[in-house]
Amino acid sequence: MPSLHVIFDNPVIASNTGNAIRLAAVTGARLHLVEPLGFNFEDKHLRRAGLDYHDLADLVIHPDLDTCLASLPGSRVFAFTTGASRFYTDVAYEDGDALLFGTEPTGLPDEHLAHPRISDQLRIPMKPARRSMNLANSAAVATFEAWRQMGFEGGV
Repeated sequence: MPSLHVIFDNPVIASNTGNAIRLAAVTGARLHLVEPLGFNFEDKHLRRAGLDYHDLADLVIHPDLDTCLASLPGSRVFAFTTGASRFYTDVAYEDGDALLFGTEPTGLPDEHLAHPRISDQLRIPMKPARRSMNLANSAAVATFEAWRQMGFEGGV
């Protein structure tokens, strides 16, 4: 797979991160976790959700968002938020793109949405009067769309 980055900003639910570890392993995307984390890596839910994929995933933990984004020079950064007007399918994804997702209970804070490295804000459509999708599911939907556009390079 071309270089694709999935960023979880301050994740708090271990099973979502475990599922994202599995997503990174099966797609070849690099998973970035921005501290603080709401769990530790000994959490049984994280281990169960990630199954035996932990050693197969490319995972990096960063102390803050600035450090994370500095590690991705030249990457376009797409922030996923329910408040965006553009759909995630409106983008022609490219090698090196980064998909940024906020914490489970609140999403991305305003200061992160306004970060100068954010290329665009995107949303995944859903029925009205629904708060949001599950974090791991949202990351999977966006990651597979980006990978699809890149021809599922490296996949079988």
